[in-house]
Amino acid sequence: MSGARTGAPRIVVIGGGVAGLATAGLLARGGAQVTLLERNATLGGRSGRLTVAGHTFDTGPSWYLMPEAFEQWFALMGRRVEDHLDLIDLDPRYRVFFEGEDPWGAAESLDVSADPESNWETFEELSPGDGAAMRRYAEDAGELYRIALDRFLYTTFARPLGVVDRDVLRRLPRLASLLTRSLGARIAAKVRDPRLRQILGFHAVFLGSSPSRAPSLFSLMSHLDLTDGVRYPRGGMYAVIEALAAIAREEGAAVRTSSPVARIVVDDAGFASGVELASGELVPADAVVSAADLHHTETALVPEEWRTHPERSWRRREPGVSALLAMVEVDGKVDELAHHSLFFTGDWDANFEAILGRRLPPVPASVYVSRVGATDPSVSAEGKDSLFLLVPFPADPSLGSTAESRAELMGVARRYLAQIGAWAGIEDLPGRSTVLKVTTPADFAEGLGAWQGGALGLEHTLLQSAMFRPANVSSKVANLLYAGASTVPGIGVPLCLISAELVAKRLLGAVDVGPLPTPAPEGFLSLSKDQGVLGNLARRAGSCQLREARGE
Repeated sequence: MSGARTGAPRIVVIGGGVAGLATAGLLARGGAQVTLLERNATLGGRSGRLTVAGHTFDTGPSWYLMPEAFEQWFALMGRRVEDHLDLIDLDPRYRVFFEGEDPWGAAESLDVSADPESNWETFEELSPGDGAAMRRYAEDAGELYRIALDRFLYTTFARPLGVVDRDVLRRLPRLASLLTRSLGARIAAKVRDPRLRQILGFHAVFLGSSPSRAPSLFSLMSHLDLTDGVRYPRGGMYAVIEALAAIAREEGAAVRTSSPVARIVVDDAGFASGVELASGELVPADAVVSAADLHHTETALVPEEWRTHPERSWRRREPGVSALLAMVEVDGKVDELAHHSLFFTGDWDANFEAILGRRLPPVPASVYVSRVGATDPSVSAEGKDSLFLLVPFPADPSLGSTAESRAELMGVARRYLAQIGAWAGIEDLPGRSTVLKVTTPADFAEGLGAWQGGALGLEHTLLQSAMFRPANVSSKVANLLYAGASTVPGIGVPLCLISAELVAKRLLGAVDVGPLPTPAPEGFLSLSKDQGVLGNLARRAGSCQLREARGE
């Protein structure tokens, strides 16, 4: 455990989600006196847990992907993932249902298994010639993934040209094409069968986007599920939150819940001196890290004259997709569904166009269903099953904002249950089911301060990815930094873990493109010397002391 050091920087972290907890733990290890402030009574942010009627649900992220990012953060903290998370390798990785000629009839299905060779054979049987094409696509995705890890994901882009080495320079024309061409266009050029294209394109939803809008650089995500694997931490994804919180506290961070921040206090010289809570309490700080929603931070917490991203600048940005989430109890078991099941409509493009055009998706629609009981039956009540439905929805905070709207969406959730039952051949699924709770875009807006009720963070389009994504430091408040899904590197639990490391890099003034060496030495923030945000603070403190000595 890192004890508080005399003269150590006081850092306030706003938000107790993945990014906030990871940042608090890392900076506390670095020797800072860290106070994390979470507005809600429980930690987790978008990564929540709900226990109701004998069922336990993850209410947010449910895919454990990109294990390297988890391993890196735990290694920074001098720990091992396996000592904190019991990871189960899923097989099948997921089950896919493709809409048939009858939209309310049985769907064609296939399993994506843990054996890549078996998958290539399955794809080949479905569409001759495409098995080899899918293999090549996955191999190429693996290469892109390694480049991203080595050159793009662990940089703050403080020096954008720093990502360019000889290898990147050699690939520059191709990388430029991957940024300017859509994911959907790249997939269509590689694979003929529309069903297999959907298997390669559904990751766009993880990016808050659609295949026609996300840059094709994100084809790298197909490496994760087709080659690398899909895992499940026993206890659910909330087990990650519990581990992060425990480690942050072990390192000496003070973690406070039910502590909503009303404003970030900025002095006349443009330095954040702390935060004021809704209760009126002032929490002093030498630096502030906001892991809350970036729009909320900049338009509600930062004083108007010190906003890097004022309200008018958000007119040019896209919030990405939201979601209708439904937590469902089913009488009896539904073995027709895997741990992860994906339901894809035939009119795939129209489905996405409706959502991103701020219109309700049709019924049937493309839907994701998590049935964790397929792996861990303890999450469900005796003799019953638990389903978590995610339907991509438009980012519209009015959806679910009234009792009437919420009741309507409960009915909509039941219609999607009917679709799932029909496609998967589950007898009388709606009649056997009780919708225990729904989460709507209004809930994301009100409960998490999410801009426009978005479920994930800023959409990953060309102009909102990599060096074009909002930087993780304010351009006006010298000691205000950001972490989380709407800053670099982007959306998702692994990238939020990386965003914590990028905050540490900003504090240290580190501009290299790779991850920090592991383990991070206890008290490593003292190594900043005259660099980075901490260097600026030290120079400011010295200047203030000099003025005081002169009697100024």
